[in-house]
Amino acid sequence: MDTSTHSLATLFAQLGLDNDQAAIDAFIAQHRLAEHVPLEKAPFWSPGQASFIAESLKEDADWSEVIDELNALLRK
Repeated sequence: MDTSTHSLATLFAQLGLDNDQAAIDAFIAQHRLAEHVPLEKAPFWSPGQASFIAESLKEDADWSEVIDELNALLRK
C-alpha cells in the first residue's frame, strides 16, 4: 500500500500532466466543471486518467483527498 502524502503536484504527475505550480494553475484556470458533472466524467480527461480518478474515489484510496481538492478547485 502506498502511504506517501499526495499533493496536487504528485496527482498531476500521476495523471501524466505537467506538475509545476504554473502548469497546475493554468490547468485549473482553463478547465471548469459544472456542478452536475462528476469529476471523472469531465471531457478533458483521457480514458486512463478518468479511470484512475474513478477507481481512486470508489476505493477511497490515498489519492481521494487530493482528488477531492482538485474537484473543488475546478468548480470555483
